[in-house]
Amino acid sequence: MRLPTRPGSHTRVALVHDFLIGVRGAERVFFEICELYPEADVFSPIYDEQGTEGRLVDRNVQSSFLQRVHPGKRTFRGLLPLYPAAIRSFDLSGYDLVISSSSAWAHAAWRGEDATHVCYCHNPFRYAWNERDRTLAERRNPVSRALLSAFLCRWREWDRAAAQRVDRYVTNSRTTQRRIADYLCRESTVVYPPVDTHRFAPSEARSHYVLLSALMSHKRIDLAIEAFNQLGLPLIVVGDGPDEGRLRSLAGPTIRFAGRVDDERAARMLSSAQAVVVTSIEEFGIAAVEAQAAGRPVIAAGAGGALETVVEGVTGTLWGGGAQELAAAVGDFDALKIDPADCVENARRFDTAIFREAFPREVDAALLERHGVVGAQVIGANGRSNGHGGAGVQRPARKTRIS
Repeated sequence: MRLPTRPGSHTRVALVHDFLIGVRGAERVFFEICELYPEADVFSPIYDEQGTEGRLVDRNVQSSFLQRVHPGKRTFRGLLPLYPAAIRSFDLSGYDLVISSSSAWAHAAWRGEDATHVCYCHNPFRYAWNERDRTLAERRNPVSRALLSAFLCRWREWDRAAAQRVDRYVTNSRTTQRRIADYLCRESTVVYPPVDTHRFAPSEARSHYVLLSALMSHKRIDLAIEAFNQLGLPLIVVGDGPDEGRLRSLAGPTIRFAGRVDDERAARMLSSAQAVVVTSIEEFGIAAVEAQAAGRPVIAAGAGGALETVVEGVTGTLWGGGAQELAAAVGDFDALKIDPADCVENARRFDTAIFREAFPREVDAALLERHGVVGAQVIGANGRSNGHGGAGVQRPARKTRIS
């Protein structure tokens, strides 16, 4: 059986994302979803055509009332209390299928009574859930801390209620899968994010190390700076963000900040690195996979998505703890013992082609279930008959609930 969700059908599709002001991991996944549904309309509370590198210039992109204040990368966070209302302001009643790409509020988009809503969840809103304690600890003023605590508590209630109106959750890793179950009381299926592995090619490694990340406090980049200050080894930090000033003030003479670079230059920097360092505990961690696609080993924090993307001793090494443990891991790691071919082969598990087959299959399955057909076979993107499993898909073992 087949429901019309492909281009040329009469199914109206709406694609919703939290905000479109830059090109980072979540946005890259969303752009790939846009490619899968080229006739769909795009909705985002705020949209910056230049910040998104013109990738949606030919699409019908609709923004919310927040667009009137022209928020940018440095100011959009100040509008946090207004984003739920902005998402709810979109009239999606005329659509048969709503696909949200959410790490905060997009999963709360309203759908029509007969529509199907599939959410690709990058993570439940981190500042209200897994990063709540750290977020509050950063507020030194007790009054503002108390107000923020009350706000995040209310957000949790709103978040959990919104989650119950989604028909199917798809997510990026087992780490996020557990959080969706624990925080939002929903099951989900793991479909790994798409990584354009063919964009990278191994080259001769040099002596420097590379860290590729948004410069934000929760990314723990200060651990790498402390470790490499101690080691006296060259580290290139690639990326930008609100924590850049503080990080620059901590960096010694062997650490260089390259800023935000385009995809071509990033690929060259990764392929020429001795190894790529990952300090953040990512839900998935696209940079770690890109490094392996470039034939380079990864020295990653041993938690989160790295447990699924890095093979210990084969494509890199995992470390735990703080800056001292990272310094020890870098000092003990012999990149020459890692075969670039093994790194490339491991990265292929996360190639874009796998996502292009697995994600539409999940969408089709949600449509079938919504219309009262469960357990039917669905024709995948490649024309072959597939069940509800398949490459790139991991099903939860059991349903988890919290009181």
